[in-house]
Amino acid sequence: MPQRKLDVVLASVKRLIRVGANANLLNLLQKQHPADLAEVFGELPDRERQTAFNVLVERHPRHAMEALSELGPQVGAALLEDRSPEEIARFVQELESDDAAAIIEALPEDLSSSVLDLMRGKQDTEVENLLEFPEYTAGRIMNPNVFALAEDLTVGEAVTELQSARDVEMVFYLYTVDDRRHLVGVTSLRRLLLVAPETPLKRIADGEVLSVRVDTDQEEVARQVASYNLLAIPVVDLSNKLVGVITVDDVIDVIKDEATEDIYRLAGISSDDSVFAPASSSLRKRLPWLYVNLVTAFLAAAVVKVFESTISQATALAVFMPVVAGMGGNAGTQTLTVIVRGIALGELSFVNSRKALVKEALVGLGNGFGLGVVAAAAAWIIQGDFWLGLILGLAMVINMFVAATAGTLVPLGLRALKIDPALASSVFITTLTDVFGFLAFLGLGTVFLKYLVRAG
Repeated sequence: MPQRKLDVVLASVKRLIRVGANANLLNLLQKQHPADLAEVFGELPDRERQTAFNVLVERHPRHAMEALSELGPQVGAALLEDRSPEEIARFVQELESDDAAAIIEALPEDLSSSVLDLMRGKQDTEVENLLEFPEYTAGRIMNPNVFALAEDLTVGEAVTELQSARDVEMVFYLYTVDDRRHLVGVTSLRRLLLVAPETPLKRIADGEVLSVRVDTDQEEVARQVASYNLLAIPVVDLSNKLVGVITVDDVIDVIKDEATEDIYRLAGISSDDSVFAPASSSLRKRLPWLYVNLVTAFLAAAVVKVFESTISQATALAVFMPVVAGMGGNAGTQTLTVIVRGIALGELSFVNSRKALVKEALVGLGNGFGLGVVAAAAAWIIQGDFWLGLILGLAMVINMFVAATAGTLVPLGLRALKIDPALASSVFITTLTDVFGFLAFLGLGTVFLKYLVRAG
C-alpha cells in the first residue's frame, strides 16, 4: 500500500475506533487487501489493533485470518490468545495448513495443545503433521496440498485432472510420481498445452527434478529458489516421496524474516522486537546485550589506564583517541556486514575464506593509508605537532587492518563453533577495534613521547 493511502486508512481506522463506529470500521476494513490490512494492523497500537481485528474476524473470519498470516505468527498469536480454544480452532481453519501451523505454534503451549486437540479432520491432521517437523525447515513451511500426477497418464488425462483439482496450492509446475508417490518428473503448464492430448506424460516430463528434503533448512530452500529462478520447489521425504510444495510467496517471507533476524542480531536485538512492542518487553530483550557491551567497554578502558602516565604527559593524545576507535569500529562493521551476508547467501565458505581474508586485509590497509594521511594532516594542523599527526596516521593504518581482518575472521570462527555469526560478531569486533585502536595509538604515543613532550 502506498504510504499516503496507508496514512489515510490508518487515520480513518483510529477515528472510527475512537467514536465506536464499528459498522463503518467493518466496511472500511473488509475493502482492504489482506496484505494492506496487515500493514494497517502493524501500525496500530496494541489496543486499537485488537479492536480492529475483533470487529473484522467476527463477520469476515477468512479475510481477517489472511491478514493475520501476512502480519506474522507472533503478532497473529498475540491477537488470538485471549480467545477460547474453540474460537481459535475455528478461525485457523480458514488458513492454509502451513500458515495455520505457524500461528498455532506461536500460541502459549497450553492453548496450542487445546486447539490441536479440538481440531480433527483432513486439514487439522495436516497441521499436526507440519508441527512435527523442526522449526525453520522445509517440512515446517511447506504446503502438503501439492498437485501431482501419475507418470502413466496421457497429457489429455492430465489436463482433465488439473481442471477438476480443488484445494491445492498454486499450480506452477506439474509434478509426476510413480505408483509409490516417488517424485520422478516435472513439466510446465505451457508444455502441457503445446503437445497432443494422447502424448504420454512421462515423455514430456523432465526427470531431473530440483527438490528439497523435509529436513532442509529454510534458508537453503530460499537460496535454491532464488538461484534457479523457481516459482515453486517440491518437498520430498527421506525416501524421495513427494509430500509437499513450497511456493515463491513462502520463500519471500523466509527471506524477509531471515534478513530481519540477521539485521537485528548484528545490533544485538531480539528478532521479535518491533517499533510498537511494549517498552518493558524491548528493555528486557535489549539490556542483556548492552551489559555484555559494557563489560567489553571496560576492557578498552583498562588499556587506556595502562597508558595513563603517557596521557598525563601528552594530553593531546586524549583528544584524538575517539577518532582511532570510532573509525576502526565503522570499518569493522562494514567488513562484518559483507562477510555475514556472504555466509548467509552461501557465497563464503572455509574453502574460499582465505581469498576473502586477503581481499579485506588489502581493503583495510588501503582505508588505513587513505584515512591515516588525512587524519595525520588534520591533527598536525589542529595541534601544530607533526609527531602527533604521524602517530595518529600510523594508528589508523594499524586499526583499519585489525578491523578488516577481525571482521572476516570473527564471523568465520563463530560459524566454525556453530554460533550464529550475526548474533555475536559485533560485540567482538567492537572490542577488538577499541582495544587495538587505543593500544596502537597510545603505544605509539609512548614510543614517541619525548618528541611529543618536546613539541609541547
